[in-house]
Amino acid sequence: MEQPIPKIYDAAQDFLPIQGTDYIELYVSNSRQAAHFYKSAFGFQSLAYSGLMTGRKDKESYVVVQDKIRLVLSSPLQPGTDIGRHIDEHGDGVKVIALWVDDAEKSFHETVKRGAKPYMEPMVEEDEFGTVKKSGIYTYGETVHLFIERKNYNGTFLPGFSKWETSYNPEPVGLKYVDHMVGNVPLGEMNKWVEFYQDVMGFTQILSFDDKDISTEYTALMSKVMSNGNGRIKFPINEPADGLKKSQVEEYLDFYGTGGVQHIAVACENIVETVTELQARGIDFLHVPTTYYDDLIQRVGEIDEDISDLKRLGILVDRDDEGYLLQIFTKPVEPRPTMFFEIIQRKGATSFGKGNFKALFEAIEREQELRGTL
Repeated sequence: MEQPIPKIYDAAQDFLPIQGTDYIELYVSNSRQAAHFYKSAFGFQSLAYSGLMTGRKDKESYVVVQDKIRLVLSSPLQPGTDIGRHIDEHGDGVKVIALWVDDAEKSFHETVKRGAKPYMEPMVEEDEFGTVKKSGIYTYGETVHLFIERKNYNGTFLPGFSKWETSYNPEPVGLKYVDHMVGNVPLGEMNKWVEFYQDVMGFTQILSFDDKDISTEYTALMSKVMSNGNGRIKFPINEPADGLKKSQVEEYLDFYGTGGVQHIAVACENIVETVTELQARGIDFLHVPTTYYDDLIQRVGEIDEDISDLKRLGILVDRDDEGYLLQIFTKPVEPRPTMFFEIIQRKGATSFGKGNFKALFEAIEREQELRGTL
C-alpha cells in the first residue's frame, strides 16, 4: 500500500529525496503509560527501549511499531530538561518528524544552505549492529525534522536502544503507514511555511483550501498541502481565518502555545474493521449527524462499503477524479485539546476529503462547545 510516485517526478532533480517517514517522536509526561496506551488502544507492538537500563540518564523512550509506523514516546528522567520544559509549555505532543533519507549529511547541507535553521549537525551513532547518520532542522513552532540515514545499520531501531520484548502484545488493528501529518500555525504564517517547504525542502503545493472551502456558520480556516517529490511525504499547513467564533486552529494554538502537529493521518486497508476494533478498545471518534448519510450515494456515487456500517461507525466518504476515500477522526488523545489521529482508507482518491470539511468542522465545533472553548 505504498503511495504512488507522481508521473512527473524526476529523481535526478530532487535535491532532498525522502524514502518515507522514519519515525515520529512525541514528548509525553509518562512514556511507559503512553506506550501501554498506544499498544492497548491502537494495536502497536513493542519494538525498542532507551533509558536507565541502557545507560541513558536524562530521558526514557519506548518505541512502538505497527507495519511501517514507528512512534517514539519520550519522557524526562530529571528536572530542568528541555523535554520537561516542552511538556510544561505545550503538553504532550509531537516534537520530531524523522524522515528516512539516503544521505543525512547531504540533506542537512542542502536544506541549511537554502535557509533552514540547524537543529542537529550531522553526526554518526554506532553500536554492534552498524552505524546511523543523523542530522536535523527546525520547522514550524518547536517541531523539528531529523534526517535519518540507516543503510549501514541492522539493529532493532537506533544505536542506544535495546530490543524491547514484552509478553503483553495486543493484536494490531490494521494501521499501515503515515498518510500525512497536519501542522497548525498562527494567523499569517501559513504562506511562510509553505515557502519554507517549497524553497528549503523542494516540496510542491498540491492543494489549497481557503475559508470558503473550510468554513461553517461560526468558524473558518485556510490550508495548503505540501508534498515532496516522490509523494511519500505530505504536510498540510493550516492557519485560522476570520470567523464569528474561535476556530479549531485557534483553540489548538491557545493550548499548545505555538505552531505544532495537529493530527497524524494513518492509512489502513479496511477502515470498517479497523474503526470497529479501535472503538472496542476505547478510542473516541468525532461523529457527524446521521443525516450526513441520507444523500451519501448521490454525493459520492456507488461505493463498495455498506452504508449502514459507515453510519454506525461515523465514517465519512468523499470522491475526487481518481477515486474515493473513507476517513474518520479521533477526539484529542491528550488532556489538552491539541493532537488527534485521522484514520483513512484510500480507494484511488489522492485528495483530503474536501466534501467532508463542513460536516467535520461542525462536529469539532460541537466538541469545542462542550469544552467551553468555541
